[in-house]
Amino acid sequence: MAMMETRKSLDWITLVLAICLFISPWVIGFTAAMVPAWNAWSVGVLLGALALATLSVFAEWEEWVSAVLGLWLIVSPWLLGFAADTNVMTTHVVLGVLVVVASAWAVWDFRHPHAHA
Repeated sequence: MAMMETRKSLDWITLVLAICLFISPWVIGFTAAMVPAWNAWSVGVLLGALALATLSVFAEWEEWVSAVLGLWLIVSPWLLGFAADTNVMTTHVVLGVLVVVASAWAVWDFRHPHAHA
């Protein structure tokens, strides 16, 4: 039971991170910078959809996809060419790291159920 609650908590955290990412262009003020804004919006929607799906029925693959999206957030400032904007780059990298940590924790929790005994 505790294992399921931990995973659900991590999925709620991922959903909150997805919402933060989605609203970050308005909060941080980079809506005019189309590439990072669209990156934040699209990845935010994908992460949110995955978190909602995982909240209803857990599937390990959804956590792996979330981790990949988190890794994409970490490297996207350099691959998409907006690393020079420190605030935007930091937003993407920090949220990406948090998504990767939450996803990795959920996968670890799923694969090591004896850790809760």
